[in-house]
Amino acid sequence: MSNQYTFQTNLLHNKHKFDPATGGVSVPIQHASTFHQHDIDTFGKYDYSRSGNPTREALEEVIAELEEGCRGFAFSSGMAAISTAFLLLSKDDHVVISEDVYGGTFRMVSQVLTRFGISHTFVDMTDLEAIKQAIQPNTKLFYVETPSNPLLKVTDIKAVSDLAKEIGALTFVDNTFLTPAIQKPLTLGADIVLHSATKFLSGHSDVVAGLAVVKDPILAERLYFLQNSFGAVLGVQDAWLVLRGLKTLHVRLEHSVQAAEKLANFFKDHPLVSKVYYPGLADHPQYDIQQAQASSAGAVLSFDLKNEAVFRTFVENVKIPVFAVSLGAVESILSYPAKMSHAAMPEKERAQRGITNSLLRLSVGLENPEDLIKDFSDALNKVKQ
Repeated sequence: MSNQYTFQTNLLHNKHKFDPATGGVSVPIQHASTFHQHDIDTFGKYDYSRSGNPTREALEEVIAELEEGCRGFAFSSGMAAISTAFLLLSKDDHVVISEDVYGGTFRMVSQVLTRFGISHTFVDMTDLEAIKQAIQPNTKLFYVETPSNPLLKVTDIKAVSDLAKEIGALTFVDNTFLTPAIQKPLTLGADIVLHSATKFLSGHSDVVAGLAVVKDPILAERLYFLQNSFGAVLGVQDAWLVLRGLKTLHVRLEHSVQAAEKLANFFKDHPLVSKVYYPGLADHPQYDIQQAQASSAGAVLSFDLKNEAVFRTFVENVKIPVFAVSLGAVESILSYPAKMSHAAMPEKERAQRGITNSLLRLSVGLENPEDLIKDFSDALNKVKQ
């Protein structure tokens, strides 16, 4: 991608701006599963679509350029991307991982990797001393989710990456909440950046996809080997949908972030809300780190209502957001982490992390924020005082 343009322009004007064969202003969808070879001794670039497909490759090239990495990889889901990246580990390796990580990642680490002799330590990644204490002689990976899901804790990516380099470990960063439009972990020292592209990157609640971008070419070859071996690749129709969604990433996020800031302040001042988790608020414990390593605080916030009765009345009466799993869409999505994103986490573990039964996560969409504030205000007014 040409560096002469800003990120906003590069979303549209990259090498896949139009099809060189026809001039079509859209990446062609190549459905072929297999490719004819013209020479018995020298095969062409593509032979079988699990190993490489031009439509998927276009998406992989675009996300690599946007994240400033050397190579991108597209997977069938965010968890497929994360799980395949975890396959870089071997038996007897140890992982240090964010304690309030996404429920699916928690499940993968605690119930799958352990069966293969890969151990882990959950740690408050906002506490560098706690991270240092968690390091073992066999620690090979620091897994960071920042801001974390659902409590929006912020990890200093550069500090953790520096720690990892000191002991020869890798750093993975889940950048789903912010995307490269707001935060670029590879430029801060991370080795692999991961995405559920289902969320902000595609942005329309109509595709399930995962992406990974690697900084080092040798590590990229290792991840490609695993992508091809494991085979959880993204289908071409879905790759095209993510490419289409990416074109509007900047404008979608610009609106949603501004709206999220207004909503965070609305909830912060409301008497029925006991706590707001949003790294754009000046009283957020890691506000300064967020300001230093990202261009904004993103479009996701969480808030704790006074009690479960308030929570139930609010959810029953709110009208605009969809009440659903997932996030990062054009429509605002209200989620209940205890029974949705973190249902895979045992209740005791949730309670230890502050994921209460009255905690809600809000992904702010493209509605007028004043309409959302009125809707939320009306719903809270239904609570019997």
